[in-house]
Order: sequence, then structure tokens, then C-alpha cells
Amino acid sequence: MKARFLAPILLLLNGCALTDMDLGAAFTTNEQQALTAPLTRAELLQDPAFNAEYQAFVPSRDDLRKIAALRGKGVMVFFGTWCHDSQREVPRLLKLLDEARVNPAWLQLVAVDHNKQEPSGLYKQYKLRYTPTIVVLDQGIETHRMVERPKRSIASDLTGL
Repeated sequence: MKARFLAPILLLLNGCALTDMDLGAAFTTNEQQALTAPLTRAELLQDPAFNAEYQAFVPSRDDLRKIAALRGKGVMVFFGTWCHDSQREVPRLLKLLDEARVNPAWLQLVAVDHNKQEPSGLYKQYKLRYTPTIVVLDQGIETHRMVERPKRSIASDLTGL
């Protein structure tokens, strides 16, 4: 009697485990491909959500003037393609830099997963907790950081002006 009762339950549980395993493996594989692919600003702006915000954003003259202070500095941008705050703020930063014709010493776009991690481990070094997080570095020393959304404006928060 017990065997008759246990056999269907074990079969059912095994079937669910296989389904979960297959779905989990597919999700991990897709996520890993997204995390390890090199990401440039051009590639990021191919995403419809990021591109729409880039096109819609109109920077103020004051912010265009302030963002010029990033010349010669490094900018590290941690973001999630899945994150609505990232979809809003990262394209705005890129538009500010483009409109002001500011080329930082370097700009690194670091895509993270839902756990705010990425393969290189930079998320640990910069103590990433929220996305987006934009870090400005001057000769390797962090000078400014914006987390999730600006307190004043992107330009003001990243330059201190």
C-alpha cells in the first residue's frame, strides 16, 4: 500500500525537479552570456528602453557646463539592464557626456545581474549595493558617487558643483 502511494508522489516530485532544473539552467546560461559580453555605449543604446531615454532626455545648460569637470577623470557605471533606475539614469549620463562633448579619461559600463554581481568582481571592490551606481575616480581615488538617482542632478552629484 505504501509503495502504491509513494511511487506517484516520487514521480511527481522528480518531474518538478527536472522542470525546475531545466528552467534554471536556461536562465543562468542566458544571464551569463549577457554578463560576459563586452558592453559599449553603442551596444547599450541598442536596447529600446535605454535608447528611448537617451533620445528623450534634454540636459540643461547648467548641467552641460558642470559635467565638463569629468574631463580627465575615470567613470565606472554599474547598472542592470533589467533595472528601471538604470534605464533612466545611465542614458542620461551618456547624453550629458555626448552633448557636452566630454570624454572622460575612461568610461567603463559594468552590467550586473539581479544580485548586483558580475564575473570580474568589481562589484565587491566598489561595494555595490544598488543600481545604478556611478563612481568618479581621479587618479584612482573615488571623488564622487551617485547611487540609484541623483540628489540634485547627475552633473552636480558627479562633480560636486
